[in-house]
Amino acid sequence: MKRFRRHGHETQRERLKQELYHFNKTVEHGFPHQPSALGFSPSLQLLAIGTRSGAIKLYGAPGVEFMGLHDENATVTQVHFLPHQVELVTLLDDNSLHMWTLRAHHGVSELLEIGRFTLTGPPGAPPSVTRVTAVLAHSSGELLLLGTEGGHVFVVEVPGFRELEERNISLENVTSSVPEDYVGRRSLEHVESLQENPLNPQQVLLGYGRGLMVVWDLEKQCAVQHIPATQQLESVWWTEDGGHVLSSHSDGSYCRWTVGGEDTEEEEDKSDTPYGHFPCKAISKIIQLPTEQGPPFLLFSGGMPRASYGDRHCISVIHNKTHVALDFTSRIIDYFVIRDGPRHTGDPSALVVLVEEELVVVDLQTEGWPVIQTPYLVPLHCSAITCSHHASAIPLKLWERLQAAGQLQNTHYSQKPWPITGGQNLAPDSPQRDLLLTGHEDGTVRFWDASGVCLYPMYKLSTAGVFHTDADPNDNMNQGSEGEWPPFRKVGCFDPYSDDPRLGIQKIHLCKYSGYLAVAGTAGQILVLELNDEEAEQTVEAKVADLLQGQEGFRWKGHTRLDVKEEPVLFPAGFQPCCLVQCQPPAVVTALTLHSDWRLLAFGTSHGFGLHDYQQRNIVLVRCTLNPSDQLAMEGPLSRVKSIKKSLRQSFRRIRRSRVSLRKHHVNHASKVSLSHSHTHTHSYTHTHTLASTYRAKKIIAMLTPPLVLLLCPQVQEANARLEAELAEMELAPVQRKIEARSSDDSFTGLVRTLYFADTFLSDSSHSTPSLWAGTNGGSVFAYMLRLPPTERRTEDPVTAHPAKEIQLMHRAPVVGLAVLDGRGSPLPEPLEVAHDLARSPDMQGTHHLLVVSEEQFKVFSLPKVSAKMKLKLTATDGSRVRRVGVAWFVSSQSEDYGESGLVVLTNQGDLQVVSLPGLKVQVRYPCVRREDVSGIASCVFTKHGQGFYLISPSEFERFSLSARCVVEPRSLVELPSSSSSSSSPPQPRVQPDGASAEHRNSRRNSDDPESAARRIMEHALLNDESVLQEIQKSLEGDHTTFLENNVKSSLSGEKLLSNGD
Repeated sequence: MKRFRRHGHETQRERLKQELYHFNKTVEHGFPHQPSALGFSPSLQLLAIGTRSGAIKLYGAPGVEFMGLHDENATVTQVHFLPHQVELVTLLDDNSLHMWTLRAHHGVSELLEIGRFTLTGPPGAPPSVTRVTAVLAHSSGELLLLGTEGGHVFVVEVPGFRELEERNISLENVTSSVPEDYVGRRSLEHVESLQENPLNPQQVLLGYGRGLMVVWDLEKQCAVQHIPATQQLESVWWTEDGGHVLSSHSDGSYCRWTVGGEDTEEEEDKSDTPYGHFPCKAISKIIQLPTEQGPPFLLFSGGMPRASYGDRHCISVIHNKTHVALDFTSRIIDYFVIRDGPRHTGDPSALVVLVEEELVVVDLQTEGWPVIQTPYLVPLHCSAITCSHHASAIPLKLWERLQAAGQLQNTHYSQKPWPITGGQNLAPDSPQRDLLLTGHEDGTVRFWDASGVCLYPMYKLSTAGVFHTDADPNDNMNQGSEGEWPPFRKVGCFDPYSDDPRLGIQKIHLCKYSGYLAVAGTAGQILVLELNDEEAEQTVEAKVADLLQGQEGFRWKGHTRLDVKEEPVLFPAGFQPCCLVQCQPPAVVTALTLHSDWRLLAFGTSHGFGLHDYQQRNIVLVRCTLNPSDQLAMEGPLSRVKSIKKSLRQSFRRIRRSRVSLRKHHVNHASKVSLSHSHTHTHSYTHTHTLASTYRAKKIIAMLTPPLVLLLCPQVQEANARLEAELAEMELAPVQRKIEARSSDDSFTGLVRTLYFADTFLSDSSHSTPSLWAGTNGGSVFAYMLRLPPTERRTEDPVTAHPAKEIQLMHRAPVVGLAVLDGRGSPLPEPLEVAHDLARSPDMQGTHHLLVVSEEQFKVFSLPKVSAKMKLKLTATDGSRVRRVGVAWFVSSQSEDYGESGLVVLTNQGDLQVVSLPGLKVQVRYPCVRREDVSGIASCVFTKHGQGFYLISPSEFERFSLSARCVVEPRSLVELPSSSSSSSSPPQPRVQPDGASAEHRNSRRNSDDPESAARRIMEHALLNDESVLQEIQKSLEGDHTTFLENNVKSSLSGEKLLSNGD
């Protein structure tokens, strides 16, 4: 019939699909995985983080985010912003330099790579000659100084990446000015640090690994002064007054040197080992910043006593009489200090520290130096994420109550606003309030504001207080003891260790209308919690649900249940437990759902499922789904004995069955060939994953057929040859396979995968009744009819459940989703959704249908007769299996009045599909997740409006959208501050790390040739003329080449041709 359809109808449908569906990965939430470099621009107020995977991420004010990815899969080792410009340079561990810029396009800025460069040495020179170890972005904004492993310093003009050979500083030139008794012992080693004189940008301090420091004049091309330190050099800092240099060393000491104008040796003014005379670890970085009133701030990382505290990750902050060693939760990558004032040269205001697992910002102006809560880059994995749940369109009242409860938990944070404020967030406000809930290994549930680009923490719920654990209640990790030396103070929230793995949260269900929350854990515990605005003391009583129902022959080999505290527990404001159900055996809870209107909770494990009335606090129903062969279900996820014997036994049984079936096939095939030479027997082979699998199949045939060939006629050999040839010529889908009936003795067939409440027709087509549906791993669906007492008798009369229907899918594939479609073919609304006027009432006049989603197919049954109506065989079509499924509402991007509901499906191949309801037609298919990323596929969660989240690393969620209308993505604009180009302002001290003042930059520019000076004068005039700036902005939005690009950055013509002849 397809060929007789009208072409116009198909065209209209395709146009409608474009209005409904559009796939886009929009934003990454959380903390970058494996950060490796940190950079900061005081003038732009932007933070940059590089990672080991080659990603570069920029952050400004909340909502201002940019991301770039290097083509090379190499680690970003350094990030440097060009002073007072929108460009930055990255250094990778493959020794390549890359230039990035923020360029306006259609009103928003984009992060683009505009050039790359690799140092090349003379022919035959060793790689160490050009291996870059230190980078200095000169305050002129036109030069990069590159220190190398061989001790040379190369001068490169930017943004064109042109090496200025006549200005390079060779190792020979440096050693010629150093006393022979110092140089003669051994080489100076690599260039460890490059620092610019804050008051004279023509002077640069070269710090070598051996300890020697040389003040070099860039204009005179000679050494002004040398500082012969004897210890291995780690870092250098030039004080803001230009008169002193601080050097930190590998023995845990730092020295203070006086820098003069004459070429004389200087003894250090002060040498100090802050943490005693015992062997200490190296001080890897040191900073000293002045204050307007009082002594300066001194900050350094490392230096701890090696034997006692060598495993600590610390930054020491010393100011006046206050000395604190900030103890971080993971290895320190880098840090910088933000300063006050319009030119960022005032008192230090905040310390920003990037460690391996989080970003910590310390308020240096509030007493006690508290931590400032981060609006982004929050470590989602402070305890490992075990599950997630999304709730859309949160009512305002619930939202405000959650915010109030969360604010009570944040009293230890600083009240100062977020100090990084660069860029403008142009993204529109979200039309609704969305929550993302994450369950964690330590028994906590964290609530995140997922409405916009930033995933902001709102509230944290801990379930550990209900149970006895091994944690010491008097153990306070945040404060050191009185008089302790070094004076440690724990900072950061990353804590991957769990007191008891049984606390891990496995399932979450939130009813946004009633304020009830259900969470289930690893040891079979299910808590129902209610939101309370006041703290309360109460005792939690556990109801035991025996899912085995006295069956003999089963012995639980897994972990024990958690012990519930018998004494009253004081719970803070927020979600507080009102009842607790304990499954027995205490296996992992695999399915959970809550019906707040009926006050019923359904739960399932690998042994069965149950129904709990949390209003009357009693167990209504318990059903065991164990198969006699499900012995593996008795071992539990935390059991050390994972029944390897059982797995091996099953594998050998499958091999044996496949061999027996192949033998039978070849005997039948050979007999038929011997009876009739003119006909060949055809057989349907199982599709395999790769050509290697085809080769293995051919080898199995080769191993099995020789005995038969010896016994039967020669025609058998010909048949086998033809069979192998056919098998080799078959063009199969890479993962296509045949749907086959599974054996009932497969492990975990009784595991409950999904639970569903519905008010539908079970007994007859005229009276709807409440019902509970359960789907198992063995392809079984159980339906129970629920009898609810009248509202006035709800607290006295019991709720009863009676078995009504049972469906067994022939292919026995795991049931991963259930839904009832009303008379219009729409999924039934959520509990209380109609009562709150957020959904239309379901059609109870037409026929209802049950949609059963298994891993391999979708099937629709009519109710109440449960007769099959239609199905979509997913696995038979493309060989994929359903891993995640959800129902979403897609609104047209052209009209708010039109929308369609559909099933959103994620397969084991990482593909996203939208299947129409009730017609079961695949609408669109998009690749989303790598099929090798099993954890990413398993972590996926869908929203009700066509978006989704999945983990791309332990600490990051990738957000995507399938909807053409509902998209949340960053839209930001970063503009160069106009004050940075002014030359009439008085001289100002250097701003670290952006560079020197405008006067020094202009003095350097004026020393160039007349043509270059004239060009820069024109640039200066353009950048100070508002009308010209507006014209430039318009032309940039139109994606045209501007006068500014042609003249100010003439070296950028040919973008990708900037890299050393590339």
